[in-house]
Amino acid sequence: MKQITFIIVSLFGFAGFAQQATDSVATYKKRVLETTEVDFLASYYTQDGNNAAVSGGIGTEKLTDVTPTIVVSIPLNDDDVLTIDGGVSAYTSASSSNINPFDGNQPADPFVESTGASSSDMWTNLTGTFTHNSDDRNKIWSTKLSVSSEYDYFSLGFGGSYTQLFNEKNTEISVNVNVYLDTWNSIYPYELRPFSENGSGLNSNLFNAHTITGNTNYTPIFNEFSDESRNSYSLGLSFSQILSKRAQGSLLVDVVQQQGLLSTPFQRVYFADVEDSFIENFQLADANELLPDTRFKLALGGRLNYYLNETFVFRTYYRFYNDDWGITSHTAKIEIPTKISSKFTIIPSYRFYSQSAADYFAPYEQHLSTDQFYTSDYDLSKFTANQYGLGITYTDIFTGFHLWKLALKSIDLNYHYYERNTGLNANIISGGFNFIVY
Repeated sequence: MKQITFIIVSLFGFAGFAQQATDSVATYKKRVLETTEVDFLASYYTQDGNNAAVSGGIGTEKLTDVTPTIVVSIPLNDDDVLTIDGGVSAYTSASSSNINPFDGNQPADPFVESTGASSSDMWTNLTGTFTHNSDDRNKIWSTKLSVSSEYDYFSLGFGGSYTQLFNEKNTEISVNVNVYLDTWNSIYPYELRPFSENGSGLNSNLFNAHTITGNTNYTPIFNEFSDESRNSYSLGLSFSQILSKRAQGSLLVDVVQQQGLLSTPFQRVYFADVEDSFIENFQLADANELLPDTRFKLALGGRLNYYLNETFVFRTYYRFYNDDWGITSHTAKIEIPTKISSKFTIIPSYRFYSQSAADYFAPYEQHLSTDQFYTSDYDLSKFTANQYGLGITYTDIFTGFHLWKLALKSIDLNYHYYERNTGLNANIISGGFNFIVY
């Protein structure tokens, strides 16, 4: 019974408890976090496909990404914890390199990455979170501040959450609020830049150095954005309940409002009613992506976790999503942690996803130049996707392995294969080492 109760409670992620005493007896209170913990995390992601948004819905989608992350959780006292999360994402993208397909050493082609300087980039992030627990551990407050940066944008985020536990910690209600203030440094398709307000058009160096074939009277629509800010506001509500000795369920609601520059400036669009223009094997953009400057998102979800026995646990998840761009999606996921020894657990998983197309999406050369908004980004298309995963977890409750002043608590390794019916596929390898500082 004690083991079952422990497992159910751990699914909730309860922080701990306080033992109360009378006025004449000293009070004992368990610390929320006994000692500093350090997580070393890393992931490797690679994908391929033939519907690159940078080249208007055609072209290679090859991309690799490596993301190392360090998370340090520091107990400030019995009740408070400070968590510092710092990460770097270094990627190489064939499609991003084709923002300027003419800077390489080979003929420009949407299915061949440019060998120029625009083929790689780095994203950095730093997040700090402060968490306070009440004496009885029934109330939890947190605040966070995050900063992230990439070559074409800067983001400042802040938020907070409040959690209330009831009914001897069998019931939990949480609310969280986050705000992200982003600023773009708009980068446009290379051939559109000469058509800016003060540009030289067809008299620019690009067109003097290269011969246009097809429609030689190249006159694109250039959406040059004056407002380069994007603000996102989110509100999340959750309700969790231990249903029995073996089952725990939760309901989730997320609301997001975005406003500002929601278009991706460097993504091309090709119109059906405009004659094609080319340099080498690369079709020149008829326009860059143009989307509304507001978006409202609503997601409703639920989880049900069931402890079958000491070997098997079932974790299930479903989410319904809808936004005012016309996308409706469904997500279903199942994980089955399976304990194979006292220290090792394997976790097979499956995730299914389907969505409808945004009102503003059309494939390559299916938009009209008279459309108010347009995108050929297949992330906004209609598609279904499957993801298959397998993870393994090693847990050492006695932290027998030591590295300098770090004692190993757990190791996690995961592999996922992702595929869309549009042809996109991806492989994801991730892992983490959790240490305590002694």
